[in-house]
Amino acid sequence: MLRLAAANGTTDIVATPHANLQFAFQPDLINQRLEELQRVCNGSPRIYSGCDFHLTWDNLQDALAHPNKYTINHHNYLLVEFSDMWIFHNTEEIFASLRSRGIIPVITHPERNSLLQRRLPSLTRWIEQGALIQVTAQSYLGRFGRSAQKFSRQLMQLGLVHFVASDAHDTQHRPPDLGEAFTWVAKHYGQPTAQRLFVDNPKAALEGRPLPPVTQSSLPQPRRWFEFWKR
Repeated sequence: MLRLAAANGTTDIVATPHANLQFAFQPDLINQRLEELQRVCNGSPRIYSGCDFHLTWDNLQDALAHPNKYTINHHNYLLVEFSDMWIFHNTEEIFASLRSRGIIPVITHPERNSLLQRRLPSLTRWIEQGALIQVTAQSYLGRFGRSAQKFSRQLMQLGLVHFVASDAHDTQHRPPDLGEAFTWVAKHYGQPTAQRLFVDNPKAALEGRPLPPVTQSSLPQPRRWFEFWKR
């Protein structure tokens, strides 16, 4: 899986295989392949490692033992993907254990998870406790259905989105393209918000830095009611 991590052209990409039984995460092999690929393409685009981390007991214990193994660019932000079948009742404790090891959980595409769509209070509480949210760019445009579109916009309206990513799988149906979604967010919520979600926050995650402070101008600025007739 390719997940575009910034909106500055197509220069920064996080390659994120899943950490589960079907797609084993092998960091040494991945780093070797990334080095080979970077040599072939002369360093452009820049490619970084990461992992779409599944919350299982074995994965969690390994992540706690090796805090930089699964994180983006081996720093401290961890992409966490929830199951479509269940949500652990002790998710807060799981996230707390990750944070105790310096790992910042980033919940990926909650708008596409039917269980999380019904758990907005839980998402809000997890964010208050230090978790972050990443939304798939195409969700804003309705490419994953009306439910995902509605929830992605609700999360944006509430100021609960920290990253927007392509979550690309291929070059046709799930391409590594953020341009259209960036334009949509900038149009409806302001250029500073788009800059923060598509560029500034992803750059901080890649470099292992705290997210830049949120200024009033970079908060989502919804359009006024009489402007909604404009598309």
